[in-house]
Amino acid sequence: MSGTTTAALGLRRRATGFRANRWIVLVVLCMSLLLVAVDATVLHVAMPAVTEDLRPGAVELLWIVDIYPLVCASLLILFGTLGDRVGRRRVLLLGYGLFGVASAVAALAHDAHLLIAARALLGVGGAMIMPATLSILRQVFPDRRERALAIGVWSAVAAVGAAVGPLVGGFLLEHFWWGSVFLINIPLMVVSLPVGRLLLPESKGDRDGPWDVVGALMAAAGLFGLVLGVKRLGGGERLLTPYTLLPLLLGAALVIGFVRRQRRREHPLVDLRLFARPAFSTSVGCIVLAMLALVGLELIAAQYLQLVLHLSPLRTGLRLLPLTFAAMAAGLVGSNMLRRLGPRRMVVLGFCLTAAAVIALTAMGGRDNPALLLSGFVLLGFGLETTLFGAYESMLNEAPQAQSGGAAAIGETSYQLGAGIGIALLGSVMNAAYAPGLSSVPGVPASASEAAGHSLGEAYEVAGRLGGARGAALRDAARDSFVHGLHMTLLVSAGLLLLGAVMALRLPRLMNCEAPPAAGSAAVPAPRGAADSRISA
Repeated sequence: MSGTTTAALGLRRRATGFRANRWIVLVVLCMSLLLVAVDATVLHVAMPAVTEDLRPGAVELLWIVDIYPLVCASLLILFGTLGDRVGRRRVLLLGYGLFGVASAVAALAHDAHLLIAARALLGVGGAMIMPATLSILRQVFPDRRERALAIGVWSAVAAVGAAVGPLVGGFLLEHFWWGSVFLINIPLMVVSLPVGRLLLPESKGDRDGPWDVVGALMAAAGLFGLVLGVKRLGGGERLLTPYTLLPLLLGAALVIGFVRRQRRREHPLVDLRLFARPAFSTSVGCIVLAMLALVGLELIAAQYLQLVLHLSPLRTGLRLLPLTFAAMAAGLVGSNMLRRLGPRRMVVLGFCLTAAAVIALTAMGGRDNPALLLSGFVLLGFGLETTLFGAYESMLNEAPQAQSGGAAAIGETSYQLGAGIGIALLGSVMNAAYAPGLSSVPGVPASASEAAGHSLGEAYEVAGRLGGARGAALRDAARDSFVHGLHMTLLVSAGLLLLGAVMALRLPRLMNCEAPPAAGSAAVPAPRGAADSRISA
């Protein structure tokens, strides 16, 4: 056998082995994502125990909760584009190691400041892991049909992680101390590091020129300021306070400066010409709108279940589980839906289903209606995941493989920004509709009415102090006002979702086997071969 023939046979064997192992690679990537998703919510149920043990102040308590998503969201573009330059697997494995070390530090933290620092490091590790999983997935599954199925599994795992976080945390707290919610990460990371090194392929973008360090830092600082300001608005802070307005202004200025810098550079960190492609920019906009309409709504729904229906936290979590199961189902059948419907109809359908669920939930009142909540949450979860699946798949498919890390980071950043803006916007709508109903409750002093107007929980506390008929009247008025505010919030969410359905009409109609345009030709698609696939209009 000649040397050429032997070399060709070896290449074919390696290619066959790579194809055979791509589903194992998907399992490894999903385990990575599961850890990051669980860690985003697992601390919520542990906060009372953390507060009792570490005695953090009000500001420290806020940073313990918020520093992880703040750091993670602000660094996604930095590490996504770095992976395109130095190797996506390398960044992912470094993220594994950092995540494990930070988990150990958080579990053994003896004061609030050390826990905040450890949570910040966890955010850095999460920002290294999240875009790398999507960009490696983009490389491992070059065939679009298989990639769509892989993205469905990936997104279903993300939904599971966010839902089981509080359940895992609650189980561990019943048997161990609060640090155990972090220790569970360590054995999984110890396994993931060698397995990832052995099985995951290394890949880089074929982009020339140096990595724009200054641009990466501008993007990180700008996004940090924007997300911080939006989170403060979502927490009820006024826009014109220095600690809210200053981060927003500085963040916006840095992001604008980053965009201008990228347009001037010969070798930009993020090729902004991606946004000139309708499929890419529309997909990003759909992700933002979907999260903007629904994340704040989910938070308000949890308050409704606990404060209006008086369900326990565990029963509240169980009531919300159908939403997660429906999202998982949509992720698993999303590939087939995408082939049959095409991106445009799939995303429009997802938005419309979600809007229908939101409108149906306006029938919620002061009394429990399990059938309504079950059907509404199932339709909500299925519609939301259908929307996000179609948008993520279209966005990732539209980007050239050389820029898949940056594209994945843009998608994840859009998700985080949409969620933060949604909490702020829908929280403002809720407060505007809730507070006026408590301004003139008979027999209740003006000071008590003002305090009760801050939140339903505070209204219950004020009513308990008043007691008697006045307390009962305030409690009933607060509950009715909250339900009214919930209805107004649902209607605003439905409007945003229908706006998303209109926006999604710009997405391509069909799937076919055509490659994404080259990085430098945003306006005119240029096929690069039949091995990859692309949405066609």
